[in-house]
Amino acid sequence: MPIAVDIDVMLAKRKMSVGELADRVGITPANLAVLKNGRAKAVRFATLAALCEVLECQPGDLLRWESEHTAGG
Repeated sequence: MPIAVDIDVMLAKRKMSVGELADRVGITPANLAVLKNGRAKAVRFATLAALCEVLECQPGDLLRWESEHTAGG
């Protein structure tokens, strides 16, 4: 998928666990893992906004586009 998810990067920068982030955002750790691992088909703007608020970042810090040509090798 050409959209890469960088939640791990922001978690490391904020020294926050997946469980703590899920708790503060109001989603299950399992749903956060699906998003974090790039397996989500969609993300609600409300969830994205909550992630940005808790992590004190912009949506572009969490999501980026990669060309399928470079991502796939």
